[in-house]
Order: sequence, then C-alpha cells, then structure tokens
Amino acid sequence: MKHLFTTIAIFVSIISYAQTNTLTVTVTNFKNNQGKVMVGIYNGANTFMKKTIYSKVGEIKANTSKIVFENIPDGEYAISLYHDENSNNKLDTGWFGIPKEGYGCSNDAKGNMGPPKYEDAKFQLTNHKSMVIKLN
Repeated sequence: MKHLFTTIAIFVSIISYAQTNTLTVTVTNFKNNQGKVMVGIYNGANTFMKKTIYSKVGEIKANTSKIVFENIPDGEYAISLYHDENSNNKLDTGWFGIPKEGYGCSNDAKGNMGPPKYEDAKFQLTNHKSMVIKLN
C-alpha cells in the first residue's frame, strides 16, 4: 500500500510539473476585413506548412486579428497563416504558385523563390508568449 501512495504521488507531481503555455498571435496588415485568417502551428521542419499540430480560424476586425492558443506545451514551434479573403478554406495562388491572398509566418520569415523555411520561422515556447505577424 505504501508503494501505491508513493507511485501516485510521483505521478501527480510529474503531471503538475508539465508546463503548458498560452500563445497569443496578433496578425496585422490585412488589406480588408473580408473572410478570415487561418493560423497553423507546426513542430518540425518535416511537417512545416504541411501538417499542423494546432490550428485556429480567426476573425478580422479593423484590419487586425488576435488568436489565442491555450495549453501549448513547452517546445520549438513555427507558425504560418493566411488571409482567406473569399472563405474557401485555401490559400489562393496564381502563376507559379505565388499567393494571391495575404500570408505570413512567425519571425516574419520570408521565402526566397519559394515558401519560408522552418529554420527561419521557428521559435522556442517556454513561457506564455505574444507575437505580432505582419501579412505580406
């Protein structure tokens, strides 16, 4: 019985020690208030801009949007987002895949002859964090 209480105490202390954070993303530079903003959080170069681990849809007011993610564990992440002006749930592109709608990444990372790289967009989340991302 003593071992059971010890095991439970250790388990509870491990769970309470696991740090989770709130990440607030403010998106600026919208050219209008139409549609919505689609925000994705990624946790590695292999999944960046392919498969999110967290995602949210934000509302646009006064050419700005504020999206709050809660209970995000400590770790390394990157964010990409786009302004879905026509609410078709995709980033519309033109010739050669060049985006027709506004887009952005954490650290305001920009691509060179292609999309931004995870290495340029990554950041460490170890405490509650707020960031501003400006649409391109």
